[in-house]
Amino acid sequence: MPLEDKVGQLFVMHVYGHSATDPDQADIDTNRRELGVRDAAELIARYRLGGIIYFGWANNTRDPHQIAELSRGIRKASPAVPVLISVDQEHGVVARVGAPATLLPGAMALGASGSHDHAREAARIAGAELHALGIRQDHAPDADVNVNPANPVIGVRSFGADPEAVAGFVTAQIEGYQSAGIATAAKHFPGHGDTTDDSHTELPHIHHTREEWDRYDAPPFRAAIAAGVDSVMTAHIVVPALDPSGDPATLSHPILTGVLREELGFDGVIATDSLAMRGVRTKYGDDRVAVLALKAGADQLLNPPRPDVAWHAVIDAVRNGELTEDRIDESVLRVLRMKAKVGLLSDDDPAPAPTAIGTPAHLAAADRIAEATTTLLLNTDGLLPLSPATHPNILVVGADPRSPSGTTGPPTTVLADTLNALGFRATALPTGTAPDEAAIEKAVAAAQGGQDAVLVTTYNITTHATTRDHTQAANTALTDTHAEAHARTHRATDHPDDAGQATLVAALRTTGLPVVTLAIRNPYDIAHLPPVDAALASYSWTDVELRAAARVIAGRAAPRGRLPVPVRRADDPAQVLYPIGYGLTY
Repeated sequence: MPLEDKVGQLFVMHVYGHSATDPDQADIDTNRRELGVRDAAELIARYRLGGIIYFGWANNTRDPHQIAELSRGIRKASPAVPVLISVDQEHGVVARVGAPATLLPGAMALGASGSHDHAREAARIAGAELHALGIRQDHAPDADVNVNPANPVIGVRSFGADPEAVAGFVTAQIEGYQSAGIATAAKHFPGHGDTTDDSHTELPHIHHTREEWDRYDAPPFRAAIAAGVDSVMTAHIVVPALDPSGDPATLSHPILTGVLREELGFDGVIATDSLAMRGVRTKYGDDRVAVLALKAGADQLLNPPRPDVAWHAVIDAVRNGELTEDRIDESVLRVLRMKAKVGLLSDDDPAPAPTAIGTPAHLAAADRIAEATTTLLLNTDGLLPLSPATHPNILVVGADPRSPSGTTGPPTTVLADTLNALGFRATALPTGTAPDEAAIEKAVAAAQGGQDAVLVTTYNITTHATTRDHTQAANTALTDTHAEAHARTHRATDHPDDAGQATLVAALRTTGLPVVTLAIRNPYDIAHLPPVDAALASYSWTDVELRAAARVIAGRAAPRGRLPVPVRRADDPAQVLYPIGYGLTY
């Protein structure tokens, strides 16, 4: 292969449009402005591209037939070595491919189920549907151990706070995805679970000692490597205990080569997280980041914000001797081996088949798995389950965050519709993630208008204690445009108002009606609320998890979820209110 072709194999880029050759004019304009090309076919030809990653915000994932046609067009436009199409399809709060594809519980919900079988089956279903759309690499599962309730970017994307438990679920999901022919990616190495900063917008620091890193962050990655994970995605975080230089892990030779390659023995593909994220761009310019990532040990360069600058910088680095062509060959061979493993280099690689998406069997399995995840934390005087005979009229109020893929409407509407189908007379009244006085007064008035109970959805009411506080508590308990769009899909959205949501709950308590809260993202909300009659956690607000929670509230399913993270006191994180493994049932 010529040098330019080799370098192209290392780049994975996004491109705007629903079609490889005939995108909408608005997408053509955006491509020309941001990428300097008209469409996906031109992008592939110009950079001899190794991979393309799909995003909803890039208009790549409208519906199964469109996605399949886009994948066919990319395959047709590929040179001798086919382009590897990838996606972030973690499920739960991060899913690029929405309905009618099967949407499944996310990582923390699966952790709450306690079932590796459920995690494996969810990954197998997810992988089979991605494969049917022509997608061969999923940047999942998340191997971060979420020991910090204030983490703004991981949270429910993690399987939990116990390193060994997370390791088991990571292994199960790798097995499930690979059984469907999908290349996997454990992320975000060396571990993004204990930060209060978001690497999409700033450069976080992890202050674990080397001993703490070995104990808390490393086990899931060790397990992933033992399970044969295809790639490991890097984190744009500074970990002084592993590299005191101040460089983010993505650009750190001591971390990627010294720890990941040499200590952990990983010889698969090392993929960077998006190089458009601010966390990797704070110290070096775009002309240096790609080169430094390769020098550190990375193989795949994901989403550089200025592809022409990054691509030419790598070419120039080889020609001037900063990078050797042998070093490039090492990475190209790893990428080609991964492509071969998923069948891309085979003449009989099947064409996309969108009719295999969202089958009745897959949808039924998603509902069955979700029913095992809903966690009941509080049930005063056995209030739950509710019955249409004793509490026929239910007001559903609360948070209505921006909908992820897999939602048909605001959480209050989905819950009310499901309860109505179960025999209740439920009314939805969204009050937002930051309810003001007028919204609270309206909710109270509605509750007093003939309701028998109130269900309040809460969203991401988290503590603001320091990262170090949570690390110490965990030690005790466990002995630019597309860059911003990418950030919004990962981090907590809608800027929840802790005081506003708590005030709403307190005001509804004054009505004398039973108040039930449902935490629809992080399960820590109960520690920041006034006393209520019952409290549950669903770990996401996708339809499948909200329907399961409604069935639990109505007694059509028993709550079986168990907390995969501890819930600590808001005013004293060293004190645990609800430990890992806690969960009530009936």
